[in-house]
Amino acid sequence: MNLINLENVTKAFGPQPLLDAVSLGLDDDDRVGVVGRNGGGKSTLVSILARVVEPDDGRVTHSRGLRLGYLTQRDEFGADDTVRSVVIGDRAEHEWAGDTRVRDILAGLLSDLDLDAPIAGMSGGERRRVALARLLVPESDLLMLDEPTNHLDIEAIDWLARHLRARKVALLIVTHDRWFLDEVTDRTWEVVDGRVERYEGGYSAYVLAKAERARIAAATETKRQNLLRKELAWLRRGPQARTSKPKFRVDAAQALIADEPPLRDSVELTRFATARLGKTVFELEDVNVQLGDRPIFTRLTWRLGPGDRIGLVGVNGSGKSTLLRLLDGAVTPDAGRVVRGKTVQLAHLSQHLDELDPSRRVLESVEEIKRRITVGKRDWTASQLLERLGFKGDRQWTPVGELSGGERRRLQVLRLLMGEPNVLLMDEPTNDLDIETLTELEDILDGWPGTLVVVSHDRYFLERVTDRVAALLGDGRVAMLPGGVDEYLDRRRAGTATKPVAPPTAAAPAQQPKPKPSGNDWKARKELDRLERRLDKLNQQAADLHEQLAAHAADYEKLQDLDARLKTVQAEAAEVEEQWLLLADELG
Repeated sequence: MNLINLENVTKAFGPQPLLDAVSLGLDDDDRVGVVGRNGGGKSTLVSILARVVEPDDGRVTHSRGLRLGYLTQRDEFGADDTVRSVVIGDRAEHEWAGDTRVRDILAGLLSDLDLDAPIAGMSGGERRRVALARLLVPESDLLMLDEPTNHLDIEAIDWLARHLRARKVALLIVTHDRWFLDEVTDRTWEVVDGRVERYEGGYSAYVLAKAERARIAAATETKRQNLLRKELAWLRRGPQARTSKPKFRVDAAQALIADEPPLRDSVELTRFATARLGKTVFELEDVNVQLGDRPIFTRLTWRLGPGDRIGLVGVNGSGKSTLLRLLDGAVTPDAGRVVRGKTVQLAHLSQHLDELDPSRRVLESVEEIKRRITVGKRDWTASQLLERLGFKGDRQWTPVGELSGGERRRLQVLRLLMGEPNVLLMDEPTNDLDIETLTELEDILDGWPGTLVVVSHDRYFLERVTDRVAALLGDGRVAMLPGGVDEYLDRRRAGTATKPVAPPTAAAPAQQPKPKPSGNDWKARKELDRLERRLDKLNQQAADLHEQLAAHAADYEKLQDLDARLKTVQAEAAEVEEQWLLLADELG
């Protein structure tokens, strides 16, 4: 059944229309993800569909009695609102407590919040969860969600995806979270240049379909260019011949020239020169950190090696940002020691955009780091690199204070990389970035050689740019998770991860601290790290040998030699893995 129809809808804020004669419809079984560049019209499209904003032209039709739930990017509440008044309203407790769906929503989103707690003073993540619960509790025919994962941690995003998958309701979702799109949606709308391009499937299917469209367009363009060259050659045979040429041939050639497509905005950054890292990057030994009365880390021992690419996950308040600040020296441990390699050149991308001087121009903001840099075999000026990152012409002279959040984020990344760091700490780097910019940042990081630690609620980005996942599970330590984010979520659901360490109270006497690990424990942990690194190297050797086997498929003698080497590597990897498992079990 059709729920909403748009007919020739146009909407503009300024001279360029965001939507230009758009016609589309939503049915009761649709689950649509909306993607596109920041400022391209995604939120405008959703607000028009919801009849919150009127179009300049065209018509919006809703089915009779449509029950529509609409989540905006801004969570607005009254000054005296409580969680109960917003989510439950006036319903009697026996009524909502007997509703399985309501109980599931409260347990999934609000388990750590008191129902009578005032919303004023809550964090952005808490307010977002309350807004989602308010939207999900009533029955709806259609849910429109504009950036529903903003301010949510990985665990809450996972719960929301599972809830929406199980719920029989039409969905229209605007989000930059590509993992979430793949989990929840089965169709994709791309808002681009005033149009809405439609694709079947979630985000991954959309990328594949778009690549196929680009391939077909490239083949068509190649044919068009060949025809263009023939026409131009014919036109250039001489002025005497040109006077006798049929006018339609001249017109055809001119039409081809006029149709030459503009250069696409290409945001790319090639490899920056980096200083070589030694064997030691960071070693944390028996580190204690306490903020106020609350212990964050207790006898934390962790090693970060050269070339490590670590994704850091954890419950809110477990100390992810504090760990990054401990590494960059902004936080000093109360006990233990932090060993930093002598060759470490560190850069820290924090969550705070106010680190940029709003009065400086974009170009000045980069040139104060460096005016030029050697990339590959060529020298690049700051202006040239800014242009490659999408700051064209006069945009380079825009005051930083007038930039959008995404533009300031990109400027931050460029400033950091201009300093040629070999260790990069990134705290929620995907904030305010659209999908196109995220893929560009991923491409930059793909070619960046160095040690990388990323804290992000964006699961797709985290798994895309890192090799291993470490978790802060609330016990004051760092745990490496071979199973990645899935293992973290499984442990959270199974209750094997704890809540953040709470300060002792009079009602709950503080437990005696655990005895300091012995010297043997420290040696065992270092041996565990060594085995992990050895296993990584062996797995890489095995992958290289597999590639060589494929490349020498016709050379029998070479195949025998490569096969023997592969078996040796695999046997050693199995032995190292067994040693790792035994040692990890002993350490508990």
